[in-house]
Amino acid sequence: MLHTTKPKLTFWQIINMNVGFFGIQYSFGLQQNAVTPIYDMLGASPDQIPLLHLAGPVTGLLVQPIIGALSDKTWHPKWGRRKPYFLIGALLCSICLLIYPFSSSLWMAAGLLWVLDAGNNTAMEPYRAFIADKLDSEQQPTGFQAQSFFTGFGQTLAALSLFIFPLIIVGKTGSLPNWVYASFFLGAICSIGSILWSVKTTPEIPPTPKELEEIRKAEKGILAPFREIISAIGEMPKVMWQLALVYLFQWYALFCYWQNSSKSVALSVWHATPSSQPELYEKAVSWYGLVSTWYNIVTFLTAFGLAYLAKKYNPKLVHLVCLILAAACFLIFPQIENKYLLFVAITGFGVGWASMMGIPYLLVVSAIPKERYGVYMGIINMMIVIPMIFQSISFGYILKNFLGNDPRNAITFAGVLLIFAAVAVLFIKTKKTTSDDIILPSGIGH
Repeated sequence: MLHTTKPKLTFWQIINMNVGFFGIQYSFGLQQNAVTPIYDMLGASPDQIPLLHLAGPVTGLLVQPIIGALSDKTWHPKWGRRKPYFLIGALLCSICLLIYPFSSSLWMAAGLLWVLDAGNNTAMEPYRAFIADKLDSEQQPTGFQAQSFFTGFGQTLAALSLFIFPLIIVGKTGSLPNWVYASFFLGAICSIGSILWSVKTTPEIPPTPKELEEIRKAEKGILAPFREIISAIGEMPKVMWQLALVYLFQWYALFCYWQNSSKSVALSVWHATPSSQPELYEKAVSWYGLVSTWYNIVTFLTAFGLAYLAKKYNPKLVHLVCLILAAACFLIFPQIENKYLLFVAITGFGVGWASMMGIPYLLVVSAIPKERYGVYMGIINMMIVIPMIFQSISFGYILKNFLGNDPRNAITFAGVLLIFAAVAVLFIKTKKTTSDDIILPSGIGH
């Protein structure tokens, strides 16, 4: 096959193709910021929280690599390759967001979270491959960091809703405050609406006759994607194994943070718990929504700056520095008693989060075969969710027996793990590529 450069997209074309990531990340923002308080309001104990969050990593482990393998072998003349999965996932996600606030029990909320995560993962997985498909090596930093931008923007809106809606929407329906309903209903609209925008504005290039024939000849059947995943893991580039070590520490740390952040703020600033002082605890959750809004604002403000630095210098160096900034933030955060100083402390994590959502893909994308973009992006997600599953299973015991069931200690523990992740980045070895090394992907482009 002839090597060729991919057609350049304008900045606004790159933005349009990533708008759908906004709705996906609004939903994830609700999960990060609202689900733990909802579990608390429904009567969960601190050591139950990690297991109740098992839905996200398990569905990610199962859904994303399967969707990636399927999308690699998919082509529809009208809908394309990746876009059918965007739509299916967004629709499922929107339905679950509409139903979720009506959860009448802890286990109903946990069950719905499993379905919601399945929808989110179905929609999100093809987006990573979408960037690799359509953009050459010069534009990939902008493409991946556009996803970081929309990650910050979507999660900013989600977190901001947790601060603003309690101020203007009062009362309760069932076991939950009415503002919870408003936040989740807005998420349902954002999820399907933003995906439809990207689908309408971003066409996919049809495969060549030879590539189409290869798709038609691909193994069919229920076991086919599983065989493809196993084959891809067996042939996985070495740099992906090196990234897996970074992700082990990085994503274990992030799950510790998300599960305990609002409760840490409640203790360090308000000296409140859900059971002892529920009104003060709700104030803490609302205030943390504002703090979370700020770090996500930092994320979307710095995302394209990190893309520039990654192109000018080295993605590895950029990610290393960002991990150190985030680690320092986590070490300081639980010690703060002034609610306004929380914004200063969390800024480092905002920069780190911008890097985590985009820069690592630049470290591995040049080593991935173009015909396997989907399945390998799904395998990268397995590297994310396996540490999360490990955390969900193990951290309840660690928190209870070694950290005094204190969420502030959980945040400190997360900071130490991010330092380990930064050290692991030093072992990553990448190769430099140019746009001339990129093969036009089968069936994708602009």
